[in-house]
Amino acid sequence: MPRNRATASPLFVPRKLSRAQQRAARAEFAEARTKARRAEAPAERREAEGLAPELQATYPASGRPGRASARGGKLRLPKHRMTTAVAGGAYPFLAEAGLGSDGVFVGRDLHAEGSFCFDPFTLYNSGRIEGFTNPNAALCGVIGMGKSALAKSIATRSIAHGYKIYIPSDPKGEWSALARELGGQTIALGPGLPGKLNPLDAPPRPAGVSEEDWTGEIRKRRLLLLASLAATVLKRDLLPMEHTGLDVALDLAVADAEAASTVPLLGDVAHALGHPERLDAALGGEAGSLGRAVDDLAHALRRLVHGDLSGMFDGPSTVSFNPDAPMLSIDLSRLGSSGDDTALVLAMTCASAWMEAALADPNGGRRWVIYDEAWRIMRHVGLLERMQQQWKLSRGLGIANLLILHRLSDLLSAGDAGSRGRVLAEGLLADCSTRIIYRQEPDQIATSMALLGLTGVEAQAIAALPRGRGLWKVAGLSFIVQHILHPNERRLYDTDFRMASKPNSLTPNQR
Repeated sequence: MPRNRATASPLFVPRKLSRAQQRAARAEFAEARTKARRAEAPAERREAEGLAPELQATYPASGRPGRASARGGKLRLPKHRMTTAVAGGAYPFLAEAGLGSDGVFVGRDLHAEGSFCFDPFTLYNSGRIEGFTNPNAALCGVIGMGKSALAKSIATRSIAHGYKIYIPSDPKGEWSALARELGGQTIALGPGLPGKLNPLDAPPRPAGVSEEDWTGEIRKRRLLLLASLAATVLKRDLLPMEHTGLDVALDLAVADAEAASTVPLLGDVAHALGHPERLDAALGGEAGSLGRAVDDLAHALRRLVHGDLSGMFDGPSTVSFNPDAPMLSIDLSRLGSSGDDTALVLAMTCASAWMEAALADPNGGRRWVIYDEAWRIMRHVGLLERMQQQWKLSRGLGIANLLILHRLSDLLSAGDAGSRGRVLAEGLLADCSTRIIYRQEPDQIATSMALLGLTGVEAQAIAALPRGRGLWKVAGLSFIVQHILHPNERRLYDTDFRMASKPNSLTPNQR
């Protein structure tokens, strides 16, 4: 259908007209031209131009006319070209470019409107991000905001990239089903369960290490483990004579086990400590008599063998570590339900020592070590010291540690300001180049700003983040990332199934 076109063209104006007549002719021509343009405009544009006078702009889009505009004429500048690196500094309101496409897909970067991928090993090796000095990460968020789903998603997707996953502490048993689904291994420890770990098991000798050096290394590891277990039960540091007694008792237990072609057990060490005369004979009178100085130590280890903490570490290992399994989880859900974390701490200490052989293997590949519900660990200095060693050696061991907390103030529960536990806990956070913060309660914002150095905008963001969305601080970069889950992942990672399950209906006889 042809359109009617309206045009306006200037008419012939005689030369001998007055200025007033010329102005009137020009005004008439301008009005005719405006009518022609409006006739050409689409219907919606004509409706917009038909606004009420009070809603129309005071000045045209070109600005206020006349000399009062102070424009001094039209300003025309040549086009300026710059690199994206310079543009990022010249225009700081631009979004970050992201971390690249290498690594595990996490979700969507809301500011850059693109995908967000994360791989701490790739970032560390590339050197593209200044200040990214280690692969460790910390994840915190209030209950129900999706931090557990994020941790499990990172673990599951990392397996597809050839990484292995270790969970030395699973206090709620949430990782067991996931490990079985992925073809991994789950070891459940607790009273009445068949699983047992002998913390004095000797790991295989690595290639290139002499037999004599490896024997000394094994002895050192066993002594540190026994001292940590005893200090946890006694709730104090060991005395010098107790260290000597533990040293001699371990040598006696190892000698007896070698004579019988077996592996030394905790019960063998406890039995040697219960006979001070045997310890004195082994000392040969060099340092006098131990006498009753090791009584507390003997009873502390006896509690692990015959007391309320028995049944988990008082016999040979009933399970073996499979280094080829994609995921290994230590299920400790049967421990610590009464409010006393002693059994849980002992189990974590033994499990960590048991897994050190796999972590120290130079051919073990890249691995994630995930500490779930880490708020329960913060109160125990022995575990913090063991974790600090893993944090410091993460690059040499080829591991990335992930610390999961509810709030950052959990780090402050490790002790008073200046105490050993407080320093260790804050050191773990300082050794994390990646911090992931999900929503925090308003009373936690000040602590988060102090510990993480958040800006005012970032502090406002973490106070209102919805479920599944978090602030990622990777070295000096900040991102707001929406975690995206596959429906199958939602089914595997669901931790609220008990809250959503319907109550069982009563039968007529039960009513």
